[in-house]
Amino acid sequence: MTSPHPSGPANRLAATASPYLQQHAHNPVDWWPWCAEALDLARTQDRPILLSIGYSACHWCHVMAHESFEDPATAALMNRLFVNIKVDREERPDLDRVYQTAHQLMARRSGGWPLTVFLNPHDQRPFFAGTYFPREPRHGLPAFTQLLQGVERAYRDSREAINAQGDELMTALAGLAPTPSGRVPAARVLDAALNQLTDSFDTEQGGFGGAPKFPHATNLEFLLRRWAAGDAPAESALRMATFTLGRMIRGGLNDQLDGGFCRYAVDDLWMIPHFEKMLYDNGPLLALCCDAWQITADPLFRDAALATADWLLREMQSPQGGYWSSLDADSEGHEGRFYCWDRERVRALLTPTEYAPFAAVYGLDRPANFEGQWHLHQYQTPAQVAQTQGLPLAQVESLLGAARATLLAEREQRVRPGLDDKVLTAWNALAIKGMARAARVLGRTDYLESAQAALDFIRRTLWRNGRLLATCKDGRAQLKAYLDDYANLLDALLELLQTRWSAADLGFAIELAEVLLAQFHDPDAGGFWFTGRDHEPLITRPKPLGDESMPSGNGVAAWALQRLGHLLGEPRYLDAAAGTLKLAAEFIHRLPAAHGTLLFALDEHLNPPETLIIRADTDLLEDWQAAAQQGYQPRRLVLAIPNAATDLPGTLAHMKPGAGPRAYRCRGTRCEAPVEHLAQL
Repeated sequence: MTSPHPSGPANRLAATASPYLQQHAHNPVDWWPWCAEALDLARTQDRPILLSIGYSACHWCHVMAHESFEDPATAALMNRLFVNIKVDREERPDLDRVYQTAHQLMARRSGGWPLTVFLNPHDQRPFFAGTYFPREPRHGLPAFTQLLQGVERAYRDSREAINAQGDELMTALAGLAPTPSGRVPAARVLDAALNQLTDSFDTEQGGFGGAPKFPHATNLEFLLRRWAAGDAPAESALRMATFTLGRMIRGGLNDQLDGGFCRYAVDDLWMIPHFEKMLYDNGPLLALCCDAWQITADPLFRDAALATADWLLREMQSPQGGYWSSLDADSEGHEGRFYCWDRERVRALLTPTEYAPFAAVYGLDRPANFEGQWHLHQYQTPAQVAQTQGLPLAQVESLLGAARATLLAEREQRVRPGLDDKVLTAWNALAIKGMARAARVLGRTDYLESAQAALDFIRRTLWRNGRLLATCKDGRAQLKAYLDDYANLLDALLELLQTRWSAADLGFAIELAEVLLAQFHDPDAGGFWFTGRDHEPLITRPKPLGDESMPSGNGVAAWALQRLGHLLGEPRYLDAAAGTLKLAAEFIHRLPAAHGTLLFALDEHLNPPETLIIRADTDLLEDWQAAAQQGYQPRRLVLAIPNAATDLPGTLAHMKPGAGPRAYRCRGTRCEAPVEHLAQL
């Protein structure tokens, strides 16, 4: 993250834990965090609220901060006209979700960050919203100071119109709420989603649609699951998924020296990324690389999984165990400076024998691709270069490995991008799931230890009095957790349980499921609210259904509860999942491909997952577990439970040990006679 120079006195944000808010702690703006005191002040003084939402790795947030929030004259205007509130969207996704939706309705276009919203101080309803505003008028945007004066004048002179607009906005927000259809969507929506993805697939470069291109890990996982289901167009689904993932891995979206994926690519070729690296992208992409490796046995996917997991271990895990949130796009005030290269410097660092294949693979023999420099992107494969240069492939790969090591060592001497070192529960859950999958598929105990350390951190620091907290920085845990925190952590626990047995983790999963039902579930209309029943009331309480930068909380909750319900024989969990699918039916039918996570839940509602429970002495469990988990089988849930384990919950209590190893096979509510020979399994 880019830290401002603390040239002025600290404002109220200095007392907050958020790294993003800390960036603004020495602005001359009289910033408040979102709190009751600030809202009361605005109401009492009848001053509109200027709400600014961003996050620490956001490039344009830094630009607007430098241009406007660090400028004394602009700050003086803000302080005179408004009560100014700064929000970290990663800590307060509830506020961000509400006001991004309001912006979309008011501006008739999608939002983004920084989000700039002006609120009526008496009810927090927005009356004007935008994103980045420049210091001087340009690109059809007014200067920020012009905007400030115009908005404040409108609030004073057009109060009646603003109140009427607020009423209309609230009606529009209410109209976005899903209504239950009374039935679960039919299987044909799975085919419709596949058709939508096929129609938008970029056959030349992979991905869906044009620039900017996002990883959309949920869509790729959906395609792999369609392939595994064996439907008619399955091979096409596999090709789209693996081709796209391969292009991402070989492209500039992926750090070719150190591993880890950036947020998105600004071009069609996956070449130039927005250089921030987010934890919530890398956990799912790690799991996806493992799945692609299981299916194809292509070393490209195995190596990418190893590089991503190693990067998470090396760069993103705190000594206390939790995973940090992100690396900034900027360093030394410039986006991408840490990652880009001068060609002559590379030539000087490498031997001529190393440089020739390296330049051919990574494009240094072509024109510069980023602001006069080179950002590494695989234009050719090592095999193609080996053929062109008349070298054995093994020699080319060895030379490339040596060159990458040299350049990485050189890069480590640069000023590093800023680290947002807060620990977010939901994002950690995504990383725990990815590391657990990598541990199992790649046979790496250190990855399992990493996932376990992150889970232990959550249990120790972010689980208090039977409830989760959302965020922790420097040992300071705070804020009631959201739907995404509970749902993703439940899902991560189910993944960990398939990697190694833990009665404590199963118990924790049940506790999380019970809080989901008690605090977030709507037993009348179905589905899950984003905030709990005892959360601070906001102008609306959404039930998010579609996948965005994170998988849908409703989709993950339905999927994970459904799996846990089958595992334990708990109908309440199954009913909550079915009710969520009924609530979402209209939205799924309208745009199936935008609801991939809900489609996972639908697929397993229509075709209940196969559950294998293995009971054996500890020394025999590993062979049986490995046999049960061979290959890519997304509809199979495997738990290897030692014979010594007792007091198992639900239907697991009936799966008793035998004289030797024994496996119980169930699908949905139907179980078969146990298998007692490995060959039968």
